[in-house]
Amino acid sequence: MKTLIYYFTGTGNSLAVAKGLCSRIGDCELIPIASLIKDPGPIVPDADRVGIVCPLYFFGLPAIVAEFSSCLDLSNTDYVFSVITMGGSGGTAALRQLDGILKEAPARRGLDSGFSIRMPGNYILMYDSLGQEQIGRTIRAADRRMEEIADRVKQGFREKLAWSPIAALIHHLMNPRFIHGVHEADRKFTVDDRCTSCNTCVEVCPVENIRLENGRPVWLHRCEQCMACIQLCPTNAIQAKKTEGRRRYRHPEIGIGMLKEHARR
Repeated sequence: MKTLIYYFTGTGNSLAVAKGLCSRIGDCELIPIASLIKDPGPIVPDADRVGIVCPLYFFGLPAIVAEFSSCLDLSNTDYVFSVITMGGSGGTAALRQLDGILKEAPARRGLDSGFSIRMPGNYILMYDSLGQEQIGRTIRAADRRMEEIADRVKQGFREKLAWSPIAALIHHLMNPRFIHGVHEADRKFTVDDRCTSCNTCVEVCPVENIRLENGRPVWLHRCEQCMACIQLCPTNAIQAKKTEGRRRYRHPEIGIGMLKEHARR
């Protein structure tokens, strides 16, 4: 059974999970969501099984993932699953949001199963990164969780999505506000004299939201708040309010070169 896994990633967490699932499931292809969203019209996967892997943003889906999901035609797909990567909690709300979007998409069919995996958080605008020891423990636990999920997917495991009234309430209160301002949120970003014009921020941005002008990054206000530009700047030259002095994060198994490659696809 052929599997396609669509993913969205900024600093590597969701890519690491997508890669880990793909290797465990077998006969599997990875496709970055950002490479498809520019083309209008329905997206018809050529696969029996389809997965969507993405991070949790304020108890909901990233804007780009919600838009992509509304274009999916899954009428010829036997099994649909999703995995939400998250630093804290709230994955149930995002899974139910995705299920609702898919049911209104061209195929009008929702998720057969949905899962969440805790990963090291990367939202540097609100908090510092974990220490290396905690990151290692979190990723080892995530690897074990990936084994469980891959086994369930291969078995065609189907179940009703979990529901949390608290997560649903927080999603209702927070996610629409976040999505409303997400593309313009890059106005908070600044660059200082540590910038070496290396072009890393341009190359790792999955939505081509940055260009260099006079050797410095300029943001184009179609940001997804993935934090790749801030987290992956090799000199920590990119900042926003309260980020100075906070540790930067990238999934340790996903190199910057790999993130650049996947952003360009």
